Amino acid sequence: MNSRKRDNFARADRVGEEMRSQIDALIRRELSDPRVTGTYSITRVDVTRDFRYAKVRVSVMETELRKPMLDALKSAAGFLRRRLTQDMGLRFTPELLFEIDENIEYGVHIAELLRQVVPAEARQDAQSDDGEPRDE
Repeated sequence: MNSRKRDNFARADRVGEEMRSQIDALIRRELSDPRVTGTYSITRVDVTRDFRYAKVRVSVMETELRKPMLDALKSAAGFLRRRLTQDMGLRFTPELLFEIDENIEYGVHIAELLRQVVPAEARQDAQSDDGEPRDE
């Protein structure tokens, strides 16, 4: 990969991280839509190499609040984009495309499964330490 492409990827990553931080702050400080409630986080912003689009991934813990939150963010996309242009001083600010990020929920699910497996294994190890045969 030539250095120009590599630099463009690095710049897109830097801009995406700054946008993540700015969007999170703007939503918390300036967005007054009543649908923006609950426990949420802007987990990631992926900017395309041509800086035309930015996928904004939002994690919302409460399942029933996800769709209203997503609708609110989509309707506020123009406002947020304008504010990003002002705050970040970009010549061109990417179009914001919001989507729900379920990675945190998936991680919680995996952690719960591990919690169930580990005690079962611990019980088996404790039984084998007592001299009783293990089921294998």
